[in-house]
Amino acid sequence: MKYQAHSYYHIYNRGAHRSKIFFENENYHYLVSLFQKYAQESKVRLAAYCLMPNHYHIVAKQDSLGSITAFLKKTFSAYTQAINKRFGLSGTLFQGQAKIKEITSDEYCLQVIRYIHLNPVTAKIVTSPDKWEYSNYLDWIDRKKTGLMDKELRNAYFPDSQDYKRFVEEFQMEQKNDKLEKFLFKED
Repeated sequence: MKYQAHSYYHIYNRGAHRSKIFFENENYHYLVSLFQKYAQESKVRLAAYCLMPNHYHIVAKQDSLGSITAFLKKTFSAYTQAINKRFGLSGTLFQGQAKIKEITSDEYCLQVIRYIHLNPVTAKIVTSPDKWEYSNYLDWIDRKKTGLMDKELRNAYFPDSQDYKRFVEEFQMEQKNDKLEKFLFKED
């Protein structure tokens, strides 16, 4: 795929055969360190990410001299080699190449980022996105500073980090209400 400079892309992949890609907490931290290293080197800005036991999501854009292709290749090649060495495995860790979708509007971008940050809640791993340490949700609400978020994007739509938190929480409440509504007795 040919990436356009300054366009955001939703990038995701899962483990081969839907298997785990993270086997211990250190694996998550190692991949985040690779994100930090290769995003800067490849002139790629990560807006959002979430690492799940058997898959990942990233929203990223490249600068005019950047390369998402180089970022992905270096990051996930290094990660796969490290996992294979650590656990005595060989071969591929991921199910083919990453899936990539261009994000065509700011509204869609914000919806994708919220979806990504709520991924561990939707999967019922945690009850709130701030309880999952393997995403940059805490960066978005100013409770962590990894350098792996597009602060300009967040600030353009959410002047206060708590505004983003409310944006996520409101959607969570809507989802809960939709699920509860089917159990309610409705009188005509």
